[in-house]
Amino acid sequence: MEIRPILSTLRRHKTAASLIVIEIALSCAIICNALFLIGSRLERMERPSGTAENEIVRIQLTGIGTDSDADALTRTDLAELRGIPGVKAATVLNQVPFGNSSWNSSVNLSQEQTHPTLHATTYMAEEQFIDTLGLKLIAGRNFTADEYVTWAALNQSVGVPDIPSAIITRSMAEKLFPGESAVGKAFYSWGDNPIKIVGIVDTLVRPNEPGGPQTYGYSMIFPIRAPYTLGGNYLLRTNADRRNDVMKAAVAVLEKNSPNRIILKQDTLQELRAAFYRQDKSMAVLLVAVCVALLVVTALGIVGLASFWVQQRTKQIGVRRALGATRGQILRYFQTENFLLATLGIILGMALAYAINQLLMGKYELPRLPLHYLPIGAIALWLLGQLAVFGPARRAAAVPPAVATRSA
Repeated sequence: MEIRPILSTLRRHKTAASLIVIEIALSCAIICNALFLIGSRLERMERPSGTAENEIVRIQLTGIGTDSDADALTRTDLAELRGIPGVKAATVLNQVPFGNSSWNSSVNLSQEQTHPTLHATTYMAEEQFIDTLGLKLIAGRNFTADEYVTWAALNQSVGVPDIPSAIITRSMAEKLFPGESAVGKAFYSWGDNPIKIVGIVDTLVRPNEPGGPQTYGYSMIFPIRAPYTLGGNYLLRTNADRRNDVMKAAVAVLEKNSPNRIILKQDTLQELRAAFYRQDKSMAVLLVAVCVALLVVTALGIVGLASFWVQQRTKQIGVRRALGATRGQILRYFQTENFLLATLGIILGMALAYAINQLLMGKYELPRLPLHYLPIGAIALWLLGQLAVFGPARRAAAVPPAVATRSA
């Protein structure tokens, strides 16, 4: 089809053509960035935690007043919790994944550092920590029996307590010792003495992200037997279909062992994860709704302007039909015209999308817009434009030549 007559017609209808181009450009810019934000939220929500989420239940409690024998009661609790039918392992934690409240410490490679290499969260682990969470040990070993210390013993020592060893995550190991094996090396965090790395787990999520998404996996595990008063979190691992029964039995055990405690929360790790990402899910749903609404408005705008153009060019259509133009040719004429307008709008929209992304990067520290989102938005708007103009173009092609010329 000849493009020149179409361009000539568009020059005579600059206002209407400009409105369509601007509408498509704005839609393209907003949709590309919205799709990017939706993808980022979904990617964030799907990050692995490194734990057996569907098998873990959490019971959080607190004592009434001061418990002078918290260590002994914690040992009793764990022994009885592990004896509940269906429990594979049980542990006590100072913090839990997706719990939002975390113990964070700076990590240095030498004592002389003025700025830490990174900040990591600290999990205090007793013997069944790794088994309860279902962590995957990918290098080194677990703690040995003589490496465990109690929280009370650490607090009784002179000065800042020393930690005999640590297990860290893969991402933390790669940050501290890029391209090297971290097992056997040491770092400084708690105290003045180096802490030797004895093992590496694949992934262990932090309870929150105070340093941004890049710190998601910066976790270190210390062999410290913490009392239940330090966080109040008991975690039990069981089969997914027995979680409710195990939780009820565990609550009964804890209430029997000491009536001077209050059960604060009973939930699964999956529920903790869902609550942690609730805002991300809401934002993704909101952005999807914005995209759908924007596409609908854009389609209605194209339909309205295309219908107006058909009405304004009824005589032109009739003359072309009288000269032998088929319905298919008239239909292709309007669709080609719309395609050209959409292409110009999409080009401008891509430039605007990049500019908006630069603004978001500067204001909200968002990452750069990946280039593959631009063709996704372009294809969506091309298809939308062709579908929106199809109805008016079909009506134009159906106008009989005699009626068209007489109505003019």
